[in-house]
Amino acid sequence: MKLPLALAAVAATALTLTSCSSADSEPSSDALSVGVFFPGSISDTGFMESGYLGYQRMVETYGDRIDASYVEQVAAADYQQALQRFASTNDLVISVGGQTDADVRKIAAQFPDVKFVEIGGPADAVPLDNLAYYDPQQAEAEFLSGAVAASVSKTGTVGFVGGVELPAIVNAASAFQSGATLTRPDIRVLSPQYVGDFNDPAKAKQAASAEFSGGADVLGQIVNLGKQGLQQAAREAGGTMSGGPIPGDCSDPTYLGYVRTDIGTEIEYAVSSTLDGTWAAEQVPFGLTSDKGGTDYVLCSRDPAAAAALTKAKATVADGTVKLY
Repeated sequence: MKLPLALAAVAATALTLTSCSSADSEPSSDALSVGVFFPGSISDTGFMESGYLGYQRMVETYGDRIDASYVEQVAAADYQQALQRFASTNDLVISVGGQTDADVRKIAAQFPDVKFVEIGGPADAVPLDNLAYYDPQQAEAEFLSGAVAASVSKTGTVGFVGGVELPAIVNAASAFQSGATLTRPDIRVLSPQYVGDFNDPAKAKQAASAEFSGGADVLGQIVNLGKQGLQQAAREAGGTMSGGPIPGDCSDPTYLGYVRTDIGTEIEYAVSSTLDGTWAAEQVPFGLTSDKGGTDYVLCSRDPAAAAALTKAKATVADGTVKLY
């Protein structure tokens, strides 16, 4: 059951906080209060929506043991105020997206009694006493994406489009190239295009068109709503691409497969570890090489070469014989 909790104006941005508990129940007086900060839209078909799906599972699973709320679509200039509001009313604050890192670290230092988790922040960031970092290891999934892309490329050239040029996205682009060269050492991988925004379809289409014009016929990507533009560019160029992080419909020939990165798994882990007393202020890896999972590649292409490339790439990630980035 979703109940409006408050409508707060932060600068020029309206923030709608939504509080959730299981149906027909109210949180107990000693319930864990959890605030989840989604700087983007929970309907972005990407990183934020993937996290929100986990938020919904969390509410269903823990019921009245938690008192959960979230905020979405916050302007960058308002991150600190939104995080401060959450920190003043919650036991656990979860921030989704590495773009919030500087603000999370500042606010966490001001609220030492509140636990903070940042999902998708720098993999080499040093945790604070009350701040843990959860790494989706998107590079692992993009390594698989690159391997599959190279296996089906007819031009011998592939490309990659990223949103904001954050460390995790840059690493993922490098891993895409590593996966491609694993499959075909002679493959040409164009320099990645960074849109500067995860949710701008027009800019994403422009970036994708540049890659297709450069000879690529298959693209990897990490954008959110920007995928609409990538898809348009791929169709106009007669190319293909990998979707994700939420697997979609394999009947669409534009997609040779989908990178699956389940950000919601990390939200659920943050809550479960806090409830059972195992939460720690540390770097926590997720993904293919972690026992916590959350990453995979869903193959749509029926090309045997693609299946073989995916199998080889997964084995390579597992045995650690190749540096991903």
